[in-house]
Amino acid sequence: MDSEYLPKTEFELENWMTENCFNFNSYSINGNSIYEGFGIDKSGGLYIWYYTERGQKDNLKYFKTENEIVEYAFNQIKSDEWAKTHCIGFSTDINKINDLKNKLQRMETEFFEDKVPYYGINRPVYRVFVLGCDIKKTEYLKEKYWTENINCH
Repeated sequence: MDSEYLPKTEFELENWMTENCFNFNSYSINGNSIYEGFGIDKSGGLYIWYYTERGQKDNLKYFKTENEIVEYAFNQIKSDEWAKTHCIGFSTDINKINDLKNKLQRMETEFFEDKVPYYGINRPVYRVFVLGCDIKKTEYLKEKYWTENINCH
């Protein structure tokens, strides 16, 4: 879709996110459930942009029309650098992660990595992310390189 595209409905926004390989981990658009993040709700004729975390929901902004909230959400999602990330490697084993990175380089796939002290400062978890629609050609790698049984994001 061209850069001038602007969805008008939640359904169009959801389709745009799917077509452009955005993840839905932190955005509840058109009713998908999330553990933590932003979303669109409707109450009493108003559209609500909210944030939820640990079961607490905070209403952040109110809009009179679906078109207005969808435009706002679209701009928020487009500017969120994490919204196009897809975690395909998640392990405490640095050798496994290095193997994954070498494989991605051979595939000429852009990626980035980080490490988080998930199990404590002395036992970090290494994460590898691909961007956007590169997930389509790399998703199969999760089976081998996602060795911890927890959520990456």
